[in-house]
Amino acid sequence: MSEFLVTEVVDGVGRITLNRPRAINALTDDMMTGMYETLTGWLKDDDVRSVELRGEGERGFCAGADVRALAGVVNEGGAWLQYLETEYALDILIARYPKPVTSHMHGVSMGGGLGIAAQADRRIVYASTVMAMPETKIGFFPDAGIMYQLSRAGAVGRHVALTSSTFTGGDAIRMDLADESADGDLPAPLFEESAAWIQECYASDDPVEIVRALESHPDEAAQQAGRDLRARSPFAVHVALRALIRAEKLRLSEVLNQDLRLAESVIPYDDFAEGVRALLVDKDNAPRWKHASIEDVPLAEVDRVFNY
Repeated sequence: MSEFLVTEVVDGVGRITLNRPRAINALTDDMMTGMYETLTGWLKDDDVRSVELRGEGERGFCAGADVRALAGVVNEGGAWLQYLETEYALDILIARYPKPVTSHMHGVSMGGGLGIAAQADRRIVYASTVMAMPETKIGFFPDAGIMYQLSRAGAVGRHVALTSSTFTGGDAIRMDLADESADGDLPAPLFEESAAWIQECYASDDPVEIVRALESHPDEAAQQAGRDLRARSPFAVHVALRALIRAEKLRLSEVLNQDLRLAESVIPYDDFAEGVRALLVDKDNAPRWKHASIEDVPLAEVDRVFNY
């Protein structure tokens, strides 16, 4: 069992608490393995009637997978794909769990952390909740099965997937990433304040047309989204949009399979290592992507990623 997990059974409720608050409970391989083994053990335990997932500390439920650690395994030539296999197996286990699972997504709830929590039966958000799928910032794509929900959330889902934009618990409820609020009605600015320009600018299936629509829109928020999109890995933006379009016709298990197959090509690609360096290691926020712009990405490179 990982030192960063606390498990207990109280009055029929099996509680799993992510206990790495200094790292906003970022998920290590041991943490995910420990969660999987605990949940598997509780399947046949009649004393456990339901399950709760929580995160220790005020900063948030979970900042996502420990990407720095994953990048280290990649750089050392280790079995990095096993990390993702463990993560995705945990996601589908939670989604199919025969006992009710409740997740409490306070504060930062992002990336792989959102992947775990969003597969629960009852997903609770708070006024403090801040969500994102920030993968295009590091040359990757939104994974952990979240493309299933984002692909069904229309233009807002595209905005979140491509730009790595943060969103509220209220937005999450509207995107079917959460079910209820513990703090009353929550704002959903992506569906309210920004609804018009998001619907207009994300209509195309071509990322080049999308970024140009954002840049030319009169709304300053749209223009800022265009600048954000330009700052992301051009290659990752192309992969993310195509994966999102495909995910709309897939079941959750098929989305997770797509995530794993795409990761086999995307993680060894130059942009992942560079994105991790710029955002998480050197923290200069100045990634030097393989391609200078979204327009420069050869579609043949994107095609090869999906040829699995």
